[in-house]
Amino acid sequence: MFLLLFFASTAKAQPGRTFDIRKYGGKADGRTDISMALTNAFKDACASPTPSKVLIPKGKFTLGQVSLKGPCKAAVEVQVQGTLVSKTDKVIPHSSWVAFQYIDQFTLSGGGMFEGQGPKAWGACGLNSYCKHLPINLRFDFITNGMVRDVTSKDSKQFHVNVLGCKNLTFLHFTISAPDHSINTDGIHIGRSSGINILESNIATGDDCVSIGDGSEQILISKVTCGPGHGISVGSLGKYQNEAPVIGVTVRNCTISGTSNGVRIKTWPASYPGTVSNMHFEDIIMNNVSNPVLIDQVYCPWNECNAKLPSRVKISNVTIKNIRGTSASPVAVKLACSSGIPCQGVEIADIDLTYTGKEAPKAVSECSNIRPRIFGKQNPPACGSPTTSN
Repeated sequence: MFLLLFFASTAKAQPGRTFDIRKYGGKADGRTDISMALTNAFKDACASPTPSKVLIPKGKFTLGQVSLKGPCKAAVEVQVQGTLVSKTDKVIPHSSWVAFQYIDQFTLSGGGMFEGQGPKAWGACGLNSYCKHLPINLRFDFITNGMVRDVTSKDSKQFHVNVLGCKNLTFLHFTISAPDHSINTDGIHIGRSSGINILESNIATGDDCVSIGDGSEQILISKVTCGPGHGISVGSLGKYQNEAPVIGVTVRNCTISGTSNGVRIKTWPASYPGTVSNMHFEDIIMNNVSNPVLIDQVYCPWNECNAKLPSRVKISNVTIKNIRGTSASPVAVKLACSSGIPCQGVEIADIDLTYTGKEAPKAVSECSNIRPRIFGKQNPPACGSPTTSN
């Protein structure tokens, strides 16, 4: 229903005046930095009392780090038809390459590409957390009623997309492209946002295709292809104090291929309190995926925590239905819940995952601190007997 209303509203608010960056000095010569041209074009579009459009035409443009901020007087569309290439000198740490902030009725479109030039930075990753300080390709802060469609983010230096404080923001026909060795290049990270839709999109990267942080509510991921990468993840959660609940995440009709995880919920042991509820993973194809289905409440990479103390993040009301395909690891379904607050209201139905490796004769399930409700086909056999109640 939201998408129908959104498309209807955008149809009524077609941009009137166009602000072409070439009229502001922008040149597609591969040398001229168009940061000032884009910033000035956006300021004029933002000040327009009627819907407007900023145009970046076809061609290759060099762009430094920019922040395009509202609020704007009317709907604004930024149409990127060409390729924007990130500058690699004078990079501001802990920042973003292109940021869109505080805009209502915003659209990013055009069929163009944001080329982050990540390979020039990844080589130094792993040294003193260097990668965590690199800029994110695209940042969306406090966008309401927004649409990102038909654009590509390629080879970001760090995360491709960060979504913070947004409401009713949809990604449609969005492409993320990076090799599996690109470090810390999450596809789309969502935090403290609601009504976020990722639809009919392709994500290939070196970290989570989609990662969902605290305070995320009503998130829909549908018809997304993911791989390579680390899969689609809720969390990790519980590491910091006063994290907001994660409520209402649906992942359905997706295909995940060649990733280190499929769908997972991860929380830290010895954590601060938190809640995760109403998670739905349905109708998903796994192609040679390690850990296709994973709840991990003892998530402790690099031994940064006390794994002997239980997680205090409560996970409840989870459905895992119609997951089929192949597992690259013997444990195709692993539900490792907290010994302090066991998972509640977990339902597993119609699982058909075949192990393709040689480490074990067949796929298995592993469970701890959980009593799931089991329905339908269970390959591998579920942790429990088929039942219709807890």
